[in-house]
Amino acid sequence: MKKLAFSALIGALAFSANSFAAGDAATGKTKAAICAACHGIDGVAISALYPNLKGQNAPYLEGAIKAYRDGQRTGGMAAQMAPMAQGLSDQDIADLAAYFESLK
Repeated sequence: MKKLAFSALIGALAFSANSFAAGDAATGKTKAAICAACHGIDGVAISALYPNLKGQNAPYLEGAIKAYRDGQRTGGMAAQMAPMAQGLSDQDIADLAAYFESLK
């Protein structure tokens, strides 16, 4: 009985992990044009005021952008980033994160 319950739990976890939408780097590239003003066309920031996004870990970027969008991140550049992130869906954010992660 324990084996059956464990197998069901593993199956449910595998299903839920696969149900999350993965980001698409090619789509993210088209959405990243607005980011280039500060973070550079190739993800290398135009100034030391802004972080480089090139090669950054996608889950980190997703969390950071969502935190700006949802008002959970407030210090530093939040006043500039929050309005930029406001109109982004979770899929938009996943696509952007995949794109910047792909820039190695």
